[in-house]
Amino acid sequence: METGIIIITIYYVLNILWLIYGFAKVKTFIPKESTPSNQFTIVIPFRNEAQNLPKLMQSIEKLDYPYNLFRVILVDDDSTDKFQISDFRFQIFVLKNIRKTNSPKKDAINTAIKNAETDWIITTDADCIIPKNWLKTFDAFIKEHDPKMIASGVYYQTGNSVIDEFQQLDLMSLQGTTIGSFGNQQPFICNGANFAYQKDFFEELNGFEGNDTIASGDDVFLLQKALNYQSENVHFVKSNETLVLTQTEKSWLSLFHQRVRWASKTGSYSGVYSKQLGLCVFLMNLTCIISILLWLTNFIALEVIISVMILKFIVDYILIRNTSNFFKVNLNHFFLSSLIYPFFSSAVVFYSFFGNYKWKGRTFKK
Repeated sequence: METGIIIITIYYVLNILWLIYGFAKVKTFIPKESTPSNQFTIVIPFRNEAQNLPKLMQSIEKLDYPYNLFRVILVDDDSTDKFQISDFRFQIFVLKNIRKTNSPKKDAINTAIKNAETDWIITTDADCIIPKNWLKTFDAFIKEHDPKMIASGVYYQTGNSVIDEFQQLDLMSLQGTTIGSFGNQQPFICNGANFAYQKDFFEELNGFEGNDTIASGDDVFLLQKALNYQSENVHFVKSNETLVLTQTEKSWLSLFHQRVRWASKTGSYSGVYSKQLGLCVFLMNLTCIISILLWLTNFIALEVIISVMILKFIVDYILIRNTSNFFKVNLNHFFLSSLIYPFFSSAVVFYSFFGNYKWKGRTFKK
């Protein structure tokens, strides 16, 4: 029994060390001075975001980018609150979502893209805040690397509460995994709150066709289709100038449902690497819980648990520390969050196999 625990721990440590190595391989992008020229359509699906949208619109108005080179398409997914459009210096359009599939967000993006007239689409979420040099940096990256799809980073605006810091650390681990996998030429995840691609490329990929029965995954499945089609044209821009700020969930229940929503798509991931990594993380978290139970029933020695926990803690800390340093966020309640995470994560995984989840006032079934 102890041998199995040790094997899983070593398997996990090697996976995280590989991600740490990949993270270091992705160099920070420093844009060269150039005159902006690429045209963007910023696509924002939303449902009941009347409180958040004005903040997002204000951040877009502060963009250091010519207003004639970008426009905003808001896609209203059957909101029950009222959002008033103010006067902005950039072009803004509000469309009603045309529902065709089981995925409201994918339908919203499709609705927007059919009405977009620019070469580039860039998606974000209604509860985000955009940095001033967001489009300017994307424009410079496009000119230097000639990509067809670009992912970038997302982080949370947090307070000092345990739930806020838990989410920040969890997101930093995901962002570290994202960047590390790109560095190792094995990308498989990204975040739709900061995701850009050529409109023509999206159409070449037939958009979300093939995974539109899954409610979430507008970002990940499109990324994986692109990687299978032209992986050399898919990039991650590692720059502080492109990092998008988003909001945490305010209760453990809403956080749980959000994570179940995220987990519900992992079974449909393509590629051996992503599946083995997901299995590895799940087994490690489950091993932590089982080890504690075995120790309490005198089946294994305390020294085994301590060794396992220390090894996991060290590699997790290195990956998350490297990521948080790049994102310039503080690490608070790291130890407490590390204790909570195996139980929370395992519960999410088990529930995602058979449970329904609620999101934006709707219930989605497995």
